[in-house]
Amino acid sequence: MRVLLDAASVKRGLIRVAGQIAERHHGSSGLVLVGIHRGGVPVAEQLRACLERIEPGEVPLGTVDITLYRDDAASALPNPRIGPSQIPVSLSGRRVLLVDDVVGTGRTVRAALDALLDYGRPRSVELMAVVDRGGRELPIQPDYCIQVVRVDPEERIDVMQEGSDLIAVVRAFAPAFNPGGTPETVPPAAPRAAEGLPRKESP
Repeated sequence: MRVLLDAASVKRGLIRVAGQIAERHHGSSGLVLVGIHRGGVPVAEQLRACLERIEPGEVPLGTVDITLYRDDAASALPNPRIGPSQIPVSLSGRRVLLVDDVVGTGRTVRAALDALLDYGRPRSVELMAVVDRGGRELPIQPDYCIQVVRVDPEERIDVMQEGSDLIAVVRAFAPAFNPGGTPETVPPAAPRAAEGLPRKESP
């Protein structure tokens, strides 16, 4: 495991993003933050604190669970664990900022957009992430991001809580195993002499 962003780097990044949001929208009036369960929720909480330090007034904060909105919910989640979605205000006519920890393929964000529409028709929706790791499978791009990085496919990025702070780490994981215990990816065997051909004898 290696540290990608330490606590100080995440704090500086959130302060910078909060300033960008306030500058782009001339304040935080009409803004609602929505953290995507689970990694986006603590990020949204800390981002709201940064916004409220530089702009007067309270910024509403909600959370959204995207479990049943995933495009693989029927096949990959036979027994889904569904968490609560809590949106404190109607989203109709509001500017919504979706917050997640890591953006990769874009499928989590797509599911979150579907879930948001159950709570009204927002005026606009933007996306903020701590880390953009690339590998997009859908045309989705964060509007605000602390770090853009490319990692190997066998590595994952986690944004973790360390006390009251957040850090981003890169972890390597082993190849997946099938139920029989054989790795899904097996290195090629050493080349053998072709059958029926004489082997070259050593001098």
